[in-house]
Amino acid sequence: MNSDSDLQIAGDLLEVPHLLQPAREHPSTVAEFAGLARALAADRAQWAPLVQYDATSRWYHRLRTGPGYEVWLLSWVPGQSSGSHDHGRSSGVLTVLAGELTERSESGSRALTPGAQRVFAPGYVHEVVNDAIEPAVSLHIYYPGLTEMPMHSARCAPAAQDVVPARPTRRPTTAPQRSASG
Repeated sequence: MNSDSDLQIAGDLLEVPHLLQPAREHPSTVAEFAGLARALAADRAQWAPLVQYDATSRWYHRLRTGPGYEVWLLSWVPGQSSGSHDHGRSSGVLTVLAGELTERSESGSRALTPGAQRVFAPGYVHEVVNDAIEPAVSLHIYYPGLTEMPMHSARCAPAAQDVVPARPTRRPTTAPQRSASG
C-alpha cells in the first residue's frame, strides 16, 4: 500500500499560484456589482465630499467607470422624483447611502433606507422619490453603461419581482359557438 497522499504528490494547491483564478479588477456578475456598490457605500470618504444638493433638479455625478459599466452618485432633496422610467438595455444596482427613498413599481411601494439595495434587469419600470423630510443620497451602477432612460407616462404605482410570480389565473373557457350553417 502506498503511503503517499494526494497532497504529498500534488502539493498544496493554494501554494501553486498559477492554478488560482486571478482576482478580477472589475465586476462581471450581479453579485460582484452589488458587492462593488456595498464597498463604495462603506467608503464614505470617497463619495461624501462630492455630494451637492440642488433644489431645482436631482444632482448627479459620475463617480467611476469600468469596462462596460458606470457608477453614478445622486442626491435627492425632499420631494424630488425620478419619474416613472426604465433603463433601456441596462441592468442596475441602486444602493441608498444616506436618507430614505421610496421606490414605486408594479409590485408595490417600498421604503429604502441606508444600505438597502435594489437590483433590476433591463426594461424594469420604476419611480424613485424622496418622500422624506431630509435629503437622501444614492449610488447607481449600470451595466452596460446607461445610454437611455425612457420615461413612462403612467405613474408607476405599485415592476421588479422580488419573489416568484404568482401563477396566472385561468380564464373561464366557453364552449365554441356553432355557426348557423353547421
